[in-house]
Amino acid sequence: MQYTMSAWLISLEGTADGHQLALILAVSAAFLHAVFGALQKGRHDPWLSRGAIDASYGLMAAPFALFVVPWPEPHMWVIFAGAFVIHTAYKLLQAQAYTKGAYTVVYPVVRGTGPLFAVIGAYLIFGETFTPIQWLGVAVLLAGIFGLAVYNLIFLETARDTLPAALMLALATGLFVALYTTYDAYGIRATADPFTFLAWFFMIDGIAMPVLAALRWRNMTHRPELPPLLLRGGIGGLIAFASFGSIMLATRLDKVGEAAVLRETSTVFAALIGWLVLRETVGPRRIALMALIAAGAVIVEMGG
Repeated sequence: MQYTMSAWLISLEGTADGHQLALILAVSAAFLHAVFGALQKGRHDPWLSRGAIDASYGLMAAPFALFVVPWPEPHMWVIFAGAFVIHTAYKLLQAQAYTKGAYTVVYPVVRGTGPLFAVIGAYLIFGETFTPIQWLGVAVLLAGIFGLAVYNLIFLETARDTLPAALMLALATGLFVALYTTYDAYGIRATADPFTFLAWFFMIDGIAMPVLAALRWRNMTHRPELPPLLLRGGIGGLIAFASFGSIMLATRLDKVGEAAVLRETSTVFAALIGWLVLRETVGPRRIALMALIAAGAVIVEMGG
């Protein structure tokens, strides 16, 4: 079954059907990534949430990596090592940013920085190019995303004292988003079977944060109860498989830059989640800026 799925996906690479599937996967990843970010920023400490999530998807991926998918080719071990370093640095920066700032402040900056540099990286590494209309779409999308960040900077009342630090951390996190997007696209294309990369990536990526989270939990004066945290981790692990797995497969099937841009419609979903679930304020100006983000993504897709 797994080999049949792999062969089917590989057969779609570079085709019109592959492009359509990559579009569906990228937008699905956008929604799921917003849910994933909200889980990390919810009522638990973001370090503990991330540790529980990573432990869950690492343990879930292990049987598939060890016993189901083909064994990685020798050159893949260096690629996995690089992915481990990049993703660990990204997660450390993101946890720090969420500690300092509100979800609806941090998330737009992180996701807005990522696609611009991912498009540049896709050009340098994969030789991908955008049409002038697609660049217009990127500009519209980024205007909406960074407009949200500026709006938050001006009008947000909570956590004002840590807001500059949160924005700087969010910017640095966004740079690592671009780095891991292009690096993972290279990695998943470097192996014959894309599911080999996915299974081993999730197993290896689930090592670092659970250790840090366990140390943090042990040193807390008021330790949160473990069952709710582990439940959050299990749900987050499943969402991570669907979200990160979808965007990785999209970058193998079609252009890395387009997938990276389309995924950043997650900012719209994130603002809706922040408003409806986390009870953060969303006004008409922010709704207009979110419409810009969605419009930019549509222009990028139609302009191709």
